[in-house]
Amino acid sequence: MGEIVLASKITHVPSIWLSLQEGKHHGIRRPAEQALAEVGRRARERQVDTYVIADTHWLNSSGFHLNAKAVHSGVYASHELPHFIRGLHYSYPGDPELAELIGEEITAGGQKALVHDIPELGLEYGTLVPMHIMNSEEPRIRVLPIGCNMYSTIEENLRVGEAIARAARRSGRRVAFLASGSLSHQFPTNALTSQYLDRISADFNARMDHAVLDMWREGRTEEFLSMLPDYNRRCSGEGAMADTGMLFGLLGGSAYHGRGEQLCDYFPSTGTGQVVVDFGLEPAA
Repeated sequence: MGEIVLASKITHVPSIWLSLQEGKHHGIRRPAEQALAEVGRRARERQVDTYVIADTHWLNSSGFHLNAKAVHSGVYASHELPHFIRGLHYSYPGDPELAELIGEEITAGGQKALVHDIPELGLEYGTLVPMHIMNSEEPRIRVLPIGCNMYSTIEENLRVGEAIARAARRSGRRVAFLASGSLSHQFPTNALTSQYLDRISADFNARMDHAVLDMWREGRTEEFLSMLPDYNRRCSGEGAMADTGMLFGLLGGSAYHGRGEQLCDYFPSTGTGQVVVDFGLEPAA
């Protein structure tokens, strides 16, 4: 029987890629780099077979999609920010078998799942930036991206998270789930973007993000889930905060009483709120 052995909320902001490159932005996201590396270290320590990644940059408008290729390889340039991310070479094994099981369980839970083995289907930077840091050692851990439906509800995503947990138990895999997306996600207007590299767009969003982090650290899951739909709406949730909904569904929803361990300081990036939090898989005493 398989199991979920790691579950984390992670950041993937393009400025992390800039931080890794030589030049004027080198090192600007070093704490986030170190936090992602720590999640990767924990994954190897727990003998993870597959990273299942809810990628809020793989946005879908209908259904829930899984990239079931046996091998993911290519060279990536961001269509959104080609001046930030380009020339990113990648090669990771995929997990077609687990993809099929997750698709079955999503469908069994009443949702529409589409499992794809399409040669031309590449990876997005919500997967690639974290994997570049977390999954560089050989042998590389399998990678299974799940697209986030931008029109989905929190309730739908909770059920998808439950389906991922059921599929993991059926699979025999040791699975790490990564919710790859921001906290608040309000961008400044285009004319002001360059002034907001290290600023949040609204004080209200920062206060909400810190309140959420307090809830996670203190194990106040039921309180957090009750406000999650409003949090998503008022703070411009990235990809409908689908990754976060899946994460908490996978953890057990309101029955989850574990706590989040914050692995780096909260930081703003181009108006958005970012962090890395690893969630305990045993209920807090």
